[in-house]
Amino acid sequence: MLDIVCAGEGFDDFIFHSLEALPRPGQELKTRAFVRSPGGGAVITGIAACRLGCTLRVISALSDEAAQAVRSNGVQVTNLRRRGEPSAVTVALSSRRDRRFITYVGVNDRLARRVRPMLEGVRARHVHLAFTPPRSFPWIHVVRRLRRTGATTSWDFGWSPALVRDAGFLPLVKALDCLFINRDEALLYSRKSTLRAAVAFWRGAAGCVVIKLGARGSIAVGQCVGDGELRGHSRRVASLDTTGAGDAFNAGFIVARLRGRDLEAAMRTGHTVAAASVRRAGGIAGLPRRSRP
Repeated sequence: MLDIVCAGEGFDDFIFHSLEALPRPGQELKTRAFVRSPGGGAVITGIAACRLGCTLRVISALSDEAAQAVRSNGVQVTNLRRRGEPSAVTVALSSRRDRRFITYVGVNDRLARRVRPMLEGVRARHVHLAFTPPRSFPWIHVVRRLRRTGATTSWDFGWSPALVRDAGFLPLVKALDCLFINRDEALLYSRKSTLRAAVAFWRGAAGCVVIKLGARGSIAVGQCVGDGELRGHSRRVASLDTTGAGDAFNAGFIVARLRGRDLEAAMRTGHTVAAASVRRAGGIAGLPRRSRP
């Protein structure tokens, strides 16, 4: 039995970082600050957890180069991209004050229906999902089936306004052991206009909801902490690139919980791994290697 299976979107990330400013319309910027790296929530969380000592499989749709890079980190890979299908690509432009992204979805718009049957035979202590499902209701049964095998479950949906209109979204969240969201997603999915109101909304969640606030830390609410909330504090570091920091946090949190740590320790571990990731450009270059944070 594996420790963790991560299933979800993968990308070839092209990251232009440390720009003095973002280009104006019609302007060309030339820079040597560029990295190409495999990315996506399933990939970054998976590699980070593997480097922390877990046995792990990533189920995704990757280019040949990205799949090889993931395997080179000791991660097993089930690649759902078929021959001739285009892999997904994200281009990021990052300055000290702002970031801009453009993504070619490629094969990822076919990913969810391919992932579902792959999860039927999964045997793992934890399953982490990192993509937006086209419909939520069918995934409630998937999550419940995984839990019957003894696996705990978590999900990072990312930013998807369509989920707000999906009647199955909140029942799906209720079925999970842990939901990871950032501040903007916490507001979007709760339909609230302030963080305080969003936290109050998510406090009624059945499992654990971890709201990631970047440099401001994190908040855990839900049944895992009762009627209150638990705050985690991020580590102050010189940040070069924040690509994948939230996914790195997810890995640290999940690994700590699998090792029996309490919520406070898991949030602290998540922030430690995220802080390491932002010190280098790209989602995986700065991740800790084979050591407990």
